[in-house]
Amino acid sequence: MINLKSLVVPIITMSIIVLVSNILVQYPVMIWGLENLLTWAAFTYPVAFFITDITNRIYGVITARKIVFWGFFTAVILSFYFATPRIAIASGSAFLISQLMDIQIFTKLSKYQWWKAPLASSTLGSIIDTLLFFTIAFSLTFSFMGYEDSFATESIIILSGSLEVPRWLMWAFGDFAVKLLVAFILLLPFRLIYFTYQNKSKA
Repeated sequence: MINLKSLVVPIITMSIIVLVSNILVQYPVMIWGLENLLTWAAFTYPVAFFITDITNRIYGVITARKIVFWGFFTAVILSFYFATPRIAIASGSAFLISQLMDIQIFTKLSKYQWWKAPLASSTLGSIIDTLLFFTIAFSLTFSFMGYEDSFATESIIILSGSLEVPRWLMWAFGDFAVKLLVAFILLLPFRLIYFTYQNKSKA
């Protein structure tokens, strides 16, 4: 029987991570010439997949889904206030689809070596999340939803002038690259938490 009190921390943490990421994604990294390549949310959002995966590993798939739904509702509602409606809708759609896919992949791979499930699920989840979020949040295709960020939709020239793309598309590529890096780094605390829990369970 799962102690409901033990779920309070992951639910609150998930909500905070998604909310903070929704705010930070509106701010490019304005140092070292990275404003065309990266937003600050790339450093925070991968933690959401980490929370889902460690919950799935310790408490199981049903509890992991509960964490996702609680985090989804809380963060989206707050994002309407702290971010913009369009960002909130984009985040909510991308979050729910990518996190549920993460859980599905993680569950299928959990019988293999400990690192394969979190790495594969967070990578594929990040691909879906990045594509959905940046397209809905910044693409002119969804401009009917309001909040058109002129800086995000501004065209920039890449590949020595041979290609012109909207800035938000480069943000998507840059953010995804950082998400992968952070996913690798988070394997260390994942292993520590999981094996510590296993040892306590056996004691």
